[in-house]
Amino acid sequence: MTKKTILIKPYSAYEREQSQTEDAELTHVESSAPAGEYLRRFWQPIALSSELGELPKKVRMFGEPLVLFRTKSGTPGLLELHCSHRGTSLEFGICEDEGLRCCYHGWLFGVDGTILETPGDPPESTLRHNVCHGAYPVIEYKGLIFGYFGPPELKPEFPIYDSYEREGDRLVPYAITYPCNWLQVHENVMDPAHAVFLHTRISFTQFAEVWGELPEMDFVPTPTGMVYVTTRRWGDNVWVRSNDILLPNLAQVGHIWEDGAEPKAFSRVAITRWTTPVDNTTCRIIGWRHFHPDADPRGIADERLCGVESVDFFGQNGDRPYEERQRMPGDFDAQVSQRPIAVHQMENLTRCDRGVAMLRQLLRRQIKRVAEGQPPTLSPVRAGGLVPTYAHDTVVQIPAADAADAQADAERLREIAKAITSIVVKGDHHQAVDRDERVRALIGAYVDAQRQAVS
Repeated sequence: MTKKTILIKPYSAYEREQSQTEDAELTHVESSAPAGEYLRRFWQPIALSSELGELPKKVRMFGEPLVLFRTKSGTPGLLELHCSHRGTSLEFGICEDEGLRCCYHGWLFGVDGTILETPGDPPESTLRHNVCHGAYPVIEYKGLIFGYFGPPELKPEFPIYDSYEREGDRLVPYAITYPCNWLQVHENVMDPAHAVFLHTRISFTQFAEVWGELPEMDFVPTPTGMVYVTTRRWGDNVWVRSNDILLPNLAQVGHIWEDGAEPKAFSRVAITRWTTPVDNTTCRIIGWRHFHPDADPRGIADERLCGVESVDFFGQNGDRPYEERQRMPGDFDAQVSQRPIAVHQMENLTRCDRGVAMLRQLLRRQIKRVAEGQPPTLSPVRAGGLVPTYAHDTVVQIPAADAADAQADAERLREIAKAITSIVVKGDHHQAVDRDERVRALIGAYVDAQRQAVS
């Protein structure tokens, strides 16, 4: 019997081809894998600053065993794990003023891999001048430690996005480890339909009742990657929401506690997070929870719960009892259980998976570009020196023209979403220092015009 990938009749599990292979072009990150080479061209977070104390920390990135440490003078460094002398793990090294000293024979390594001392050698030895230890550049920024893992001569500037520098916004670092491939965690951000079911209808209302309404959905390219656009009617209000993918593996999420009750225009980010590739079957979400009034309209957020392996909303790690997770699953359970590496060949994508398909397409295009020797595509847009981003929540008061005509209102919602998304993503105002104010003013003018048209 010829076995099949997709089954089309009942009780046919025996006919399933079980030896399906992963979509290695997108999922594999180790050695010289194409996706890994692409991801290496960007600054990637490794750990929270709070994780790095007086002792070195053993870490992995792209399947490589590494050691992260902080010198006594305060400078972070990232070295290959095993000492260049005899291979002792530098996780047992001693942090000193200028570098990390191996416990076995005392070799001292600077943060750039320079061998500063080989104390067992005679004074005239020149060995340390002829050998260098493997190291990666490191930057520490707002409580996170980032490394650059690509070709040294192609190291990019560390990008500052507009969501990093907002007045009155507290960026609280957090990190959660997932025992599965990076892509199936990352692409969840472009899957708005799961919020209706996983976060609302299946178990209980994890955020607000409005999330249980199946929205009108669209997926739109941006200068940094793409956004999803969901639009829901909630009484006389229309809630337009966009999550933001900043290629390759940075995502920004709007307000998880939004309930669509109060009008607002271009209310900004609640979560900024990278899905970092530890190896092919492990990843780590590392990022910030944003704490400001717009991101928590109902006063539910709790920054005390944000940190190592913890964040302040439901279902984001595997710490709960197994049977409880079965009864009330969260994102962690749904994503990790897709297999250690999700097998795309065995999926049956539907219309609501257009965002996932589009993200995979964008990634393939960029992976191919880098494999062909070209630089990755970056946003050229700047506003006050910062790179604009596009995640937002906007709630506008536009009543249905005919409450009895659901199809006509659905079309109306799509029109509203397209107009607001065009304002959020396109136009010369995105280069302006007062970009946010201009976007809000344009949305306000659009809403006024719509109200006049309805009246």
